[in-house]
Amino acid sequence: MRPSHVLLAVLVAAVWGVNFVVIEIGLGHFPPLLFSALRFLAAAVPAVFLVGRPKVAWKWIVGVGLALGVAKFGLLFVGMDAGMPAGLSSLVLQIQAVFTALFAFLLLGERPARVRLVGMAVALAGIGVAAADEGASGPLGAFALVVAAAACWGVSNVLTRRAAPADALNFMVWVSTVPVLPLLALSLLLEGPSRDLEALGALDPSGAGALLYVAWGATVFGFGAWGWLLRRHPASTVAPFSLLVPVFGMSSAALFLGEPVSPLRWCAAVLLVGGVALASFGGRDRRAGRKTETGAGGAGGGANGPGGHPHGPGDQGAAPAGRGTGPADGREPVAPSR
Repeated sequence: MRPSHVLLAVLVAAVWGVNFVVIEIGLGHFPPLLFSALRFLAAAVPAVFLVGRPKVAWKWIVGVGLALGVAKFGLLFVGMDAGMPAGLSSLVLQIQAVFTALFAFLLLGERPARVRLVGMAVALAGIGVAAADEGASGPLGAFALVVAAAACWGVSNVLTRRAAPADALNFMVWVSTVPVLPLLALSLLLEGPSRDLEALGALDPSGAGALLYVAWGATVFGFGAWGWLLRRHPASTVAPFSLLVPVFGMSSAALFLGEPVSPLRWCAAVLLVGGVALASFGGRDRRAGRKTETGAGGAGGGANGPGGHPHGPGDQGAAPAGRGTGPADGREPVAPSR
């Protein structure tokens, strides 16, 4: 990769990592489900009028929109609002790589190689350490919600792999149109219209800035830049940069929010990131009686990114494969959470 492309990949990971801090700030201004709905509304409009018509079937757009937008981000925002720290959330979400491999095995018949199974076991050990650390200082219910968000992200990754979108930005913009109404309905039902109206009426520059960052920075820029990189470089070259997302997430949370990083949390980070690296990039999987390389993706994100993805990835969703990849060869990496 050219130095400028390396810098762009690191920048996207940084945007997706810092996004968790911005989500924390935004949750101080909006109820979580309303915040998630507004985030997708801002990401979709006016971009939906600029990216052209959808380039994949609507069933994939709706499926990913519900799994990623409603389920994954709804659970993530509710979990963080319930007390899950921003830095720890950026780390725990990376377990999506294990869920992606599991659902790919169950739904697509992709059998992971032994080295990937070892990586999945190491990553799960990291989640156990993180849970023990959080159980001593924070609400385990909120922790479980973020783990559930990672599982929903795994579902969306498998759906995105089946969709195989050729244009990551076009796909994510159209996916962003799907969650708006369901999330608004859930917000009115669970959070109440009075709370929603109060938040909208008290909107200030800090709240508006957080909303624009998660919508335009983490989603539109993050996934657009990630997809641009994947179209110019092999997926195996680009995807490892997604492992920087929790590094930026935890360090920015410590710097800007004063979140402590205990020795147990550092241990969990080493186990989880190392396990995800093995599960994402090690070995060769078997599918339909032949060998294929897979990239469970790293965080995602997607975009991911945000990997994510982005998400990414708190805003990471999924991104399409780079040159020479596609559904035929089984190499569909996902972007980090943003």
